[in-house]
Amino acid sequence: MIRAGVRRAPPGYRLQAVSAEVVVSTSDYALRRATLADVAVLDVLIDHSVRGLGPGHYTPSEIEAGLRHVFGVDTQLVTDGTYYLIEHHDAAVACGGWSGRRTLFGGDQHKSGADDRLDPSIAPARIRAFFVHPEHARRGLGRRLYEVCADAARAAGFHTLELMATLPGVPLYTALGFEPHERVAVPTPSGPLPCIRMTRSIDGV
Repeated sequence: MIRAGVRRAPPGYRLQAVSAEVVVSTSDYALRRATLADVAVLDVLIDHSVRGLGPGHYTPSEIEAGLRHVFGVDTQLVTDGTYYLIEHHDAAVACGGWSGRRTLFGGDQHKSGADDRLDPSIAPARIRAFFVHPEHARRGLGRRLYEVCADAARAAGFHTLELMATLPGVPLYTALGFEPHERVAVPTPSGPLPCIRMTRSIDGV
C-alpha cells in the first residue's frame, strides 16, 4: 500500500494503461511513473508539501488559495505517462513531471481550454508540479525528478524547458540551472499568488 504519511486508496480508482515500472531505485527511494490510482495520495502529498514548506514564502491566505485554486494533480500528465512519484518504504514522498503540452502550471482545478501538444522545435517543454514532503526535503529528490524529466523531454526533441516556480521552489530550480524570466501574480478568487516563470536550455547538457 502506498501512502503520503496517510493514505488508503479509495474505491473506484483504477490503474490505467500507463506502466508504473520503477524508473530509478536506490536502497531507500524508488521513482516510478504515477498512475490514476495514485491521484488521491498525490493530492495528500501536495497538501503536506505546500503547508509544510510554504510558510515563510506565502501568507496563510496565499497557501489556502494556492491549494484550493492552483496546486494539485494535472491528470493529463498522468495519462500521458509524464508524471512521476518517489516512494520511501511504500510512502509517496515526492512527485513531479514534465509535459509537451500547452499548460504551464496548475492542477485539474486550474485548467481551462484545450491543452494542445507543443512543437518541440520551437516551444519549450514544461516542468510541472514538483512537490516534496517536508520530512524528505533537501535530500536530492527534486534533482532526481528533474533529471528524469529533462532526459525524457530531450528524447522527445525539446531544446528548452520552462516552468512556473512557487517561491519555495526557486532555490531548487536556480541550482538546476534555471534562470528567472518574469515574476507572475497568478490570479485566484482569493487574491494573487506570486510565482516566478523560469527557463533553461537542455541542449548539449
